[in-house]
This record gives sequence, structure tokens and C-alpha cells, in this order.
Amino acid sequence: MKKIIVIGCPGSGKSTFSKKLNKLTGIPLYHLDMLYWNEDKTKVPREEFIKELDSVIDKDRWIIDGNYGSTMERRMAVCDTIFFLDYPTEVCISGIMERRGKARGDMPWIEKSDEVDEEFLSWVRDYNTESRPAVIELLKKYNDREIMIFTSRDDANEYLKKLSERQSVGKTSIE
Repeated sequence: MKKIIVIGCPGSGKSTFSKKLNKLTGIPLYHLDMLYWNEDKTKVPREEFIKELDSVIDKDRWIIDGNYGSTMERRMAVCDTIFFLDYPTEVCISGIMERRGKARGDMPWIEKSDEVDEEFLSWVRDYNTESRPAVIELLKKYNDREIMIFTSRDDANEYLKKLSERQSVGKTSIE
């Protein structure tokens, strides 16, 4: 594992998983939301976003956290490992609600604790029927990558626990 992407529905815990993976492996972590958004909730110009993403992709090692369907295939084409957090919609909605009002290193602003973005929640509710099928097709296309699909937070946490245990006995395959 040297070039890793972590994908899944918003609220699935991609950033949390990525941070834990970064801590265990030492592989540099990049959050697409930090490349895409400005602090004032405006989008970075597309050309600038792609330039920043390409500068990350050109590095020897990275973890890239985020979906961004328009660049997903670009990232899959150059990664060696894919983690797909394929959780039920309810889990993702709960994750979104729990993170409101909290400072996060993966987002350039703090979501207001009393603010609900109904358009965003609608997009999340439609993820499994609208976005997930394209992700599955890309996973099939890039099936020569190491692909790990987790269907629950427990699955993802168990993977991280086992990775930590392998590292503590010197049996990790990170390099």
C-alpha cells in the first residue's frame, strides 16, 4: 500500500478512517474537500482543483480521502489500494448529523450545529441509487487493485485493529 483512495457516501466516515490509516502507516493524507473548497464555502476553480489533485497524485505515497465522482477514475487509475466504505444510508445520515458543529481537519469550515443542508441530505439519501452504481462499475474496471469493501463501521475498525496488530509485530506490508 503506497497509493490509497478512501471512498464512500458522505457521512460514512472516510475522513475518520483515513486519519486512522495515516496514523498507522505514516502515509501522507490528503482530503479532497480541503483541495476543493475555500473557507467561505465557495469552490476552488476547477482548473486549480485538478492541478492540486495532480500534484498529490504525482507523489510517491498518499492517502486521498473523498469521492468527487468527476475525478474518481483518475485516482483509481493510479492507486494501488481502494477502501470503499459501503454503508447503509442511515449510518451515513447519522454520521453527518454527529459531525455538525465540530471542527474537522478535512473541511475548511465548521458546519453549524443547528444548520441542516436539505439538498445535501437528499443527495446522500440518493447515493446508493444514483452514485454507488458508478462506483461499483469503476471497482469492476480496476479490479486489479487491492480493493477492500467495508459494509459496517465495525468491519473498518476491525481492519484497522488488525493492521495495528501486524505493525506491532513487524508484519506489515505497507512499503
